[in-house]
Amino acid sequence: MCDTFVALRPATADGSVIFGKNSDREPNEAMALEFIAGRSYAAHSRVKCTYVEIPQVRRTLDVLLCRPFWMWGAEMGANQKGLVIGNEAVFTRMPVNRGQALTGMDLLRLALERAGSAEDAVETIVGLLADHGQGGLCGYTDRRMAYHNSFLMADPCDAWVLETAGDLWAAKRITDAWAISNRLTLDDGFDRSHPRLIDTARKKGWLKPNRTFSFKACYSDWFNTTFSFAATRQEGCLRIAAPPQAMQTERLDLPGALNILRNHDASGYLPASHLFMDRVCMHAANSISRGFQTTGSLVAHLTATTRTYWATGTAAPCTSIFKPLRFDAHGMPEPEPPPGAVYDEGCRWWRHERLHRSILMDYGGRMPAFAEARDALEGSFLDPFVSLAGGKKKMAPCRETFDRADELTRTWTASTTDTPVKDPPGWAYRRYWRSLNTKARMPDS
Repeated sequence: MCDTFVALRPATADGSVIFGKNSDREPNEAMALEFIAGRSYAAHSRVKCTYVEIPQVRRTLDVLLCRPFWMWGAEMGANQKGLVIGNEAVFTRMPVNRGQALTGMDLLRLALERAGSAEDAVETIVGLLADHGQGGLCGYTDRRMAYHNSFLMADPCDAWVLETAGDLWAAKRITDAWAISNRLTLDDGFDRSHPRLIDTARKKGWLKPNRTFSFKACYSDWFNTTFSFAATRQEGCLRIAAPPQAMQTERLDLPGALNILRNHDASGYLPASHLFMDRVCMHAANSISRGFQTTGSLVAHLTATTRTYWATGTAAPCTSIFKPLRFDAHGMPEPEPPPGAVYDEGCRWWRHERLHRSILMDYGGRMPAFAEARDALEGSFLDPFVSLAGGKKKMAPCRETFDRADELTRTWTASTTDTPVKDPPGWAYRRYWRSLNTKARMPDS
């Protein structure tokens, strides 16, 4: 389960393009934040994706990836041309291929490595779908999890949404703002589509005689789409990114984009207090109705002259700090060993998990104080960036911001783990997290 949004010039305060995504996966499914340099390949080279090997292109681009540790593909990322992409699982009436195929995450990474713009990315993914299809098991421990994909892609001038159902697809150019959250969103107003899209729906009886074709109405799987609470989360993103005209007071800016990804849609929010996956900042709570949580977050701020990416590199954006990244000599963090299946003190993602999970055990008591410290540090990163747009200051080097965020995480981890719990969540919630911690070999908190 994930949430992705984009706002273009009519919807942003500075006329930029602002893109954001929360990747929601299993709680112990660590996510790598990594930079991979482009390179040249010999003719007839091949690339090994998560499950299948396909022909490689002669030259790939530099990419920044947020990637579940066990996959080749990525949940979201950017490239040196200013292209940024996020994908979503969508549930359709078309058969799912659980065999060897390109996953949605593979398609996303391949597009970042090969495409120079949002429109190029649409054509790249559509071509890969035609040549290789999509499928494969996409869960980490849930080996039944398989799905089709939607994609939201943006560059400094343009944005597109591409939604698929098996090998069929529809795509639309975005003009103001859009959000995707685990459901098909396109009706009949798309700009491009697979040539068999409408005929297939008619032949299968999903498009009734004398009815107007709607991609989402004809192809959506009702049960999984409904009980993923995708509509609630999508509407929550759009309510902030592009509120109705009558409610607009100001357009979206960078701090507002970070707040979208931290949105719990409630004051005094407690992660143990609700049953379903209906919040954008998602915390896992049980293995049945809330078995996913946000394991990584990315925001892109794209203008004609600057392209800056803000990533947590950690789970749960409410307990994380967004740090700036750029495609230049000082714009990426010091490389770390990639995370794996169990706790590793040498990996930023797992180090942060000690803080995140200790806050969960007394969220109402521990989160407010941490949020104040988080906002102060993050604000020190954001303020020079806002000035940079006007040519006044330079941002702090990327590695410095990551070091300062790591230091705050260490300080607060020690503070929270040493502080008695005042208002613990219920027994079942604590038991669920104890089980996850044991599987991850998490140090006692």
